[in-house]
Order: sequence, then C-alpha cells, then structure tokens
Amino acid sequence: MIRARTGLSSTAWLALGYAALIAYASLYPFGPWEWPASLPATAWWRLAWPRYWIQLDIWANALGYVPLGFLLGTALWRHGRRLWVATLLAILLPALLAYGMEVLQYLLPRRVPSLGDLLLNAGGGCVGALMAAVAARSGALTQWAQWRERWFRVDASGGLALLLLWPLGLLFPTPLPLALGQFLPATEAALGALLGEWAHLWPLASGHRPAAATAVLITALGLLAPCVLMLALARPGWHRPVLVIGAVAVGVGVTSLSAVFGFGPQHAWSWTSPQTLPALGLGAGMALLMCLLPARANAVLALPVFTALLLLVNGIAADAYWEQTRAAWQQGSQFKLYGLLQWLGWWWPLLALSWLTLSLTRHDQRQSRP
Repeated sequence: MIRARTGLSSTAWLALGYAALIAYASLYPFGPWEWPASLPATAWWRLAWPRYWIQLDIWANALGYVPLGFLLGTALWRHGRRLWVATLLAILLPALLAYGMEVLQYLLPRRVPSLGDLLLNAGGGCVGALMAAVAARSGALTQWAQWRERWFRVDASGGLALLLLWPLGLLFPTPLPLALGQFLPATEAALGALLGEWAHLWPLASGHRPAAATAVLITALGLLAPCVLMLALARPGWHRPVLVIGAVAVGVGVTSLSAVFGFGPQHAWSWTSPQTLPALGLGAGMALLMCLLPARANAVLALPVFTALLLLVNGIAADAYWEQTRAAWQQGSQFKLYGLLQWLGWWWPLLALSWLTLSLTRHDQRQSRP
C-alpha cells in the first residue's frame, strides 16, 4: 500500500482548493454584510426549511459536495488514517463546512440559507466519502497511487494540483488561444476605481495588437508553459511524450469547450486563426524536445517560459471579437462560478511560477545542507 510519507498529497491540495471554491460560491458576492432585522440573536444557528425548490439548485447542492467528500476521504486515507476514520471525517467535515456556509448566508441579503441545502450538501459529501471508501477497499486508490509514483516524482503534489487547475483557467476566454495570465488590464481597472479622481496619476500600460509572429509565440508559450511544468514533475521514461500529447489534446479540447459555452456547439472552432496551427506545432515541438532533459532542467527552464508568457500576454490590447466573446461567456454567472474561472485564468501562470520558484529554492536548500 502506497501512502504519502511527507507533505501534503496532490489529493489533499485539491481538497483544500475545492473547499475554498465552495466557500467562494456560497458567499459570493461577499457583501453587503448586515444582520437581518427579523432574525433574533438567539436563532442565528437555526436553519429553516425552504419555501420552494428549484431543480437546478437541488442538483447543484447535492452534486457539488460529492467531489469534496471523495477528495477528503482519499487524502485522509493516503496520509495514514484508518479507512473507517478517514470515511467518518470525510462525512463530517463537508457537513460542518456546509452548515457554516449556510449560517453565514444569514448576513448576506442576496443569499437564502436553507436546511434543505444543508441536507443536500451533507448528503453529497457522504456519497463522495463512501465512494472513496469503496475505491480504497477495492484497491483502485492503491493502483492509482502506484501509477502516480511510477510517472511522477514524490514531491510533485503541489505541481500536479496546479496542472489539474490549468484546464479550468482555459475555460474563460483568453486574448489569444491558450494565452493565460492577462491580469494587468483588470488590475489597472481596479486601481482606477480605488484611486477615483487621482486615477490619472497612475501610468496606464498601452497595449497593442501583436504581429503574426508574436501571436504565434504567445500561443506556443501558452502551450509550452504547462508542458514544461509537467515535465519538471515527471520521472524519465517513455511516458513523457504521452503526457505532452495529452496536454495538447486537453488544451485544444477545453478551448473549444469554452467557445461552445459562449456561442454554442456550431462555434466550437471559432477560436482558431491562421496562426493557431503553427503555434500549436511550435509549442508541442519544443515540449517534445524538452522531454529529453531531466526534471530539474525543465524546472529551471520553466521560469523564463512563464515569465515571457506573462510579459507578452499582458502587452496585448483587447480587440472587438475578444470583448464580444468575454461578454457572451459572462452570461450565467452561477454556471461560470461567479467569476472564479476568470480569476484562475488571470493568475494561474503567476501561481505556477511562484510554486516553481519555491520548489527550486527548497531543493537548493536541501542540497546545501551537510
């Protein structure tokens, strides 16, 4: 039986991230916070039965907590807990989180706390925990852990969690295909709103539409960045090119899925341009060549790759098509997780760059110890 010996496993990181996602979706829009006049101070911990049911809410509340229960059960079992203890905690913790979120919704006028939502959330967490118990008992989790240990390094947990978040960031429309990380325009707009009449003192960046060669390079870097992160985590072997090909397929598939969400199935390939195929070929070709390098060399090379991607993509000016795509995609904020996917698309390269820097720093510190 393979268990995580030190640090958090990738499943634990995903469980923490998913819990944060639930908190974000439950408390959005985070204000205005106020105590309801009709709620006695002694009754804040009570939840009422809902007056009506919405089918979409029923499914969302029931299914939304299933992954959390599964991830918690798996992570606790992987970290050495007995199976029955891991299952019990994976049932109780989602229920406690759901209860806390429902009680806090009393302070948000736009949210409606409900005993029915709590029961559906707790039920979903219970189903996920039992699924994890069945997977552990049947040996499926052990086989998965063995496969993970054969293909990836032991200390790859945080990086693997970041890689699993990459497709979610691609769901929000990017200024160029696969070009995640354009946070500068939104940051400047937020600063302008914060500064008010003093906003003219802030030097705004002047973006521009890239030339064809620059557009090819940006899309190639957008594909190369997750590939080189993945290669920095992978052990040597024949599976490395397979991982690169899989990353290309995921990038293309999720970008098409984003177009489907925005405009419908008939526009699945509307994101392509004459530069797209050469860019994908360049990014995939560079990634396949980097399969020949050791993991640490890929980790070091990933730093300039992510830095160049961030610098180039934040110099792009918005065009009419991208603005139209983004506006169409933002319709239905609940399905799109209230803007969370947009935040993930903005900050994923910076998060990956920070994790790589910390990982290399820790490795150098370990090497310098006598």
